[in-house]
Amino acid sequence: MIAKGIPLVIRNNLVGYSFILPNFIGFFIFILIPMSFSLLLSFMQWDGFNAMSFNGVKNFVSILNDEIFSQSISRTFIYTISCVIFTAFASLGLAVLLNRKFFGKGFFRSAIFFPYIASIVSIAVVWRLLFMRDVGPINVFLRLMGVTDPPGWFASTQWALPAVIIVAIWRSMGYYMIVYLAALQNIPKELHEAASIDGASGLKYFWRIVFPLLSPATFFVVLMLTVNSFKSFDIIFALTEGGPGTATTLISNYIYNKAFIAFDYGQTSAAAMILLVIVALLTFFQFKLEKKLS
Repeated sequence: MIAKGIPLVIRNNLVGYSFILPNFIGFFIFILIPMSFSLLLSFMQWDGFNAMSFNGVKNFVSILNDEIFSQSISRTFIYTISCVIFTAFASLGLAVLLNRKFFGKGFFRSAIFFPYIASIVSIAVVWRLLFMRDVGPINVFLRLMGVTDPPGWFASTQWALPAVIIVAIWRSMGYYMIVYLAALQNIPKELHEAASIDGASGLKYFWRIVFPLLSPATFFVVLMLTVNSFKSFDIIFALTEGGPGTATTLISNYIYNKAFIAFDYGQTSAAAMILLVIVALLTFFQFKLEKKLS
């Protein structure tokens, strides 16, 4: 118990700090200390077995001169831009459709949201079957539509990344649909009635009234999609393991390969620091842009 002789303001502050203390301890142990150690390790040479030795900036120079790393950065940007744009539009479209009153809308909302909480392994198994070159339902449908030589998808260096992007969009759009649904339901109905009286309806009403009111939700969706896309690892590892070759190797997969295949923890930490800087800069510019637009 907090001593009764302590002033009320201090007691209230101590109570508040006691609630956030577990989270702060967790942040300190599981985030701050590992990040600090990773920063230190980025200037070291270490394979996890032998003694560490100071390596200066050689890890960063080696990483930046590595062609696979350069390609992983470009693929990560392609993956992120594609996921952000198409997932945001798909989520918004689904939210608008499922915000209306019709029979079974609860079922459709749950069905679209379910992939986000489903096991990534089961998702990977199902989509690998769907994208099979010879007997996969997707290629069977393409042949029925007149495509004589459908792609090999996950077995193709050209089509593996687009296939992964399709799966990532399908998996994530249900979660962000919920975000947009919450934002749509917070828009006062009086605005719709007033717009109807003024003659604004349909797309005109949506783009001029509804969409601007969704800007906070859109900012959150774009921000989270950007960060999560740059960190994306599990879905790619489950679907392609970064292959074929390095066709779907993003920065996160490159870091994994350096750490657990090459056992070069110095270069692993250097690549992780570069990823951290990229994500931090993108987040900073997004906040700056949101302030200018708001």
